[in-house]
Amino acid sequence: MATTAATVLALTASGCVTVHGERELLPAATKSEAEQALKDFTDAYNKADKAYDPALDAGRVTGPLGAINQAGLRSRSITSPNGNPDHRPLELTDAKFVLPKKAGWPRWFVVDTDSNRDTDQGSGDNRWLLVFVRNGSEQLWEAAYLAILTPDEIPAFKTDGGYAVPVDADSAELAVAPKDLGRSYVSLLGGGEQGQFAAGPHTTEWRDERQKAAKRVGMATQYIDQVTDAGDFAPLALATEDGGALVFFATRYFERQTAAQGYRPKVTPDVKALLTGEVKNTVTKEWVSSQAVLVKPTGTEQDGVTIAGRLQGVTGAKGS
Repeated sequence: MATTAATVLALTASGCVTVHGERELLPAATKSEAEQALKDFTDAYNKADKAYDPALDAGRVTGPLGAINQAGLRSRSITSPNGNPDHRPLELTDAKFVLPKKAGWPRWFVVDTDSNRDTDQGSGDNRWLLVFVRNGSEQLWEAAYLAILTPDEIPAFKTDGGYAVPVDADSAELAVAPKDLGRSYVSLLGGGEQGQFAAGPHTTEWRDERQKAAKRVGMATQYIDQVTDAGDFAPLALATEDGGALVFFATRYFERQTAAQGYRPKVTPDVKALLTGEVKNTVTKEWVSSQAVLVKPTGTEQDGVTIAGRLQGVTGAKGS
C-alpha cells in the first residue's frame, strides 16, 4: 500500500568539483562515510527535535526534507518554546547503503533503514529511505529526501560491480524521464491528463478531493502547483532490476482557503506560528511535497509511474 506522511512538522548550493572529478566515475561515498553521514544526521535530528531548534540540524538537512523539517521546527519553537515534552530519540537501525557511481558533483546515495517509529510487523511495518546529497568535497552530507515505504514497496536495485546505477534526469529509457515527472504531476493535479501516472491516493484520488474542496459551501479552496526541481530539489533516480527506476522528486503547492462573508478560515496553532499578515477571510498555506515513485521502462503503454510514498509539510502561510 502507498504510505503518506502528511504535515511532517518536526522532521545547498552549487559547489566546485575536484580536479579530474568531472569525468571519472567514482563511488558517491565509502560505506564508512555513509555510516557516519547517517549517524551525524540522526544525532542532529534528535538534538533539534528535543529542543525544537531548527539551527541544531540545519547543516544536516536540505532540499524538500530540509524545507519541511526547518519550517516544522520553527513552528514548534513558537508553540512549544520550552522544547519537546514528548521527545523520543529517533533510532535508525538495520541500515542498507545503496551507493551509486557517478561523475562530478553533486554526489548522492540512499540509505534503506528501519526506524523505531513503526511496529515492525503487519501493516504498520515500514522502512525509511533517506537520500543524502553533497555538492562538494568541503561540504557536509545532508539529507534531501525521505520516503517512508513498506518493505515490499522497495524495489531491487540494479548494480554494476557492486555499486548502484544512477539514471540520468533526461533518460529516454523510462516511461517518463525523471526531469519530466514534476511537470507531469503538476499537470495531473491541476486537472490535466492522467498521463502515465497510475490511479491512486496521491494522484486521481487527491485530485478528486481537491475538486470537492473547491465546491464546498462557505469555504472555497484553490490549489496552485509548481514544479520544484532546482539545486537540492532536483530529481534523483536509481535503476531497478526490472529495467525501471526509483525516482525521488519534489513539488510545491499553495492551498488558498477563502471563507464566506462574515467568516474566517480556521488556522491551527502550528500554521499560525508560520503566518504572516492578518487572516480576514483568506489564508494561503505553502506546502512542499516530495514523492518517491516507481517508473517502468519506456514502452509501457499505461500506469508507467506509481507513487509509492509522499511526504509533505506546510512551510509558510499568509493571511489576507
